[in-house]
Amino acid sequence: MWKEEDNKLKKTFEFKDFKEAFGFMTKVAIVAEKMNHHPNWSNVYNQVSFELNTHDAGDKVTEKDHSLAREIDKLL
Repeated sequence: MWKEEDNKLKKTFEFKDFKEAFGFMTKVAIVAEKMNHHPNWSNVYNQVSFELNTHDAGDKVTEKDHSLAREIDKLL
């Protein structure tokens, strides 16, 4: 479940291994590029963590972030 905290939507996903996590990141990258809305994310081995906000809106959570979060969830 995504949680809103410190003007960011946050969520961490856990996968079987690094290869699976990296594959997921590749899918997210394609979706984010199509939406022209790019995540702030990190990867450590089998975990991918996101912090979404909209820089153009003063680093606040907007509908763009909620929309990207929904698209990310659909990739699982």
